[in-house]
Amino acid sequence: MTRVPFALVGFDLDGTLLDTHGDLAHAVNHALAHEGRPAVLFADVRAMVGGGARKMLAKALDATGGPVDALRFEVLHDMLLAYYEANIAVETRLFPGGEAMLGAMAAQGVKLAVVTNKLERLAVKVLTELGLSDRFVTVIGGDTLGPGRAKPHPDLLHLMLERGGGGPAAYVGDSTYDTRAAAAAGLPCVGVSFGFNDLPAAELGATALIDHFDELVPTLAAIRSVPAGR
Repeated sequence: MTRVPFALVGFDLDGTLLDTHGDLAHAVNHALAHEGRPAVLFADVRAMVGGGARKMLAKALDATGGPVDALRFEVLHDMLLAYYEANIAVETRLFPGGEAMLGAMAAQGVKLAVVTNKLERLAVKVLTELGLSDRFVTVIGGDTLGPGRAKPHPDLLHLMLERGGGGPAAYVGDSTYDTRAAAAAGLPCVGVSFGFNDLPAAELGATALIDHFDELVPTLAAIRSVPAGR
């Protein structure tokens, strides 16, 4: 059996662990419809995900006619979140191989965490609705530590290390928000080419890259362990 040389492995959520783009697209288009804007293509939403709901909405507005004033933006943001929270796991699923990968990690005693720029309550809700919440020792959202501390800042990953109890750790993500946060926290980062990449996968700056979750365990085994908290 290939052994994972890390005591703790953290995952980004949208575009890494879960394919959420369908439910996110419905929520974005719900908000755009209230502004009289055309819908964005589901495929285009993939490139808008990564920095949280506000950045996703701003990109969608830019793509459909330009920004709105601050008060209207807040109204639309609230509409988006309310719709999404009520329909959070209609189309959302683990990416292929995810279930087996999580099981293989657990069988080796590896602690698993989620660190996402999604609001913490939404991350907890989607994992709960998918029956996955008990897989993770902690779920950390973009708002967990307050404003200005989400990825690509390393703060959320530092909190993951603290809650994870020490030992060598790694992170898995799909965007430069993830690779930059991991680098700042001193952690190796495995990039996933199947996610919502904001750059071509080879340009994300990841320590290693995988095309399917079947490759994650051997890829982690091949990465030189970096002590947590470094």
